[in-house]
Amino acid sequence: MRSTEPQAPPAGARDTRLGPLILTVFGLYARGEQNWLSVASLVRLMADLGVEGQAVRSSVSRLKRRDVLLSERHGGAAGYSLAAPALETLAEGDVRIFERIRAVTGDGWIVVVFSVPESERDKRHELRTSLTRLGFGTAAPGVWVAPGNLATEARRTLERRGLSPYVDIFTGDHFAFGDLRSKVRSWWDLDELTELYAHFLRRYRPVVDTDKPLGASPLDAFQTYIPMLTEWRRLPYRDPGLPLSLLPPEWNGVTAGRLFDQLNSALGPPAREHALAVIHDRP
Repeated sequence: MRSTEPQAPPAGARDTRLGPLILTVFGLYARGEQNWLSVASLVRLMADLGVEGQAVRSSVSRLKRRDVLLSERHGGAAGYSLAAPALETLAEGDVRIFERIRAVTGDGWIVVVFSVPESERDKRHELRTSLTRLGFGTAAPGVWVAPGNLATEARRTLERRGLSPYVDIFTGDHFAFGDLRSKVRSWWDLDELTELYAHFLRRYRPVVDTDKPLGASPLDAFQTYIPMLTEWRRLPYRDPGLPLSLLPPEWNGVTAGRLFDQLNSALGPPAREHALAVIHDRP
């Protein structure tokens, strides 16, 4: 497997890139280590990705202010753990990221209608953000739609975030009128999603196009796997898993999903080997 040389993000990109990278590391490795990583091991792991220690500490401080990470000491060592809501979000994300259950036409649709008073404008923004992250499309102002198999996840997410008083949720079928394929293209920006998948394919297909695709060292695997998984993580949330019959022919999201599965299988175990060696301070 060809390694990807780690690059330190430019200063202007730190807020948008370091936080997700750190969360990827915590999601993969802290949960199996009593939900805790020491400061020293986190700094070392991020250094392997080309990130300086001060940038890591600054990003962690922002995550702490957002109540995503908590400071904890284990055996006298300083470190961080994931807050309970972050653990719940990551657990739900595991299904989205690694299983990617695609809807079929028989699943029907879930429709969310919300109304938020002008005095609570922040809740309106939070609702839109939450529904977008769940993969909902916009059918009309205040009316959001998604495949019916997302109903349970949507209800649980909106309840957990205290947004249920503002919404009504309906499930059912598209009865009439018009061509549903055309409507799907207006409810979701499929062109943007297609380009996001194309970017993932352009960036990571060369990683497997080698004579020895499984020959990565643990460090090489870690340096490729963490950025790859961080980039991939957002795509299953942007893509609600629409039925293939409603998507463009030869939808590149399917091809990208296969590439992710190949990379995950090949890089995940050696990357974990490297991470645990650092976490347990093994040479």
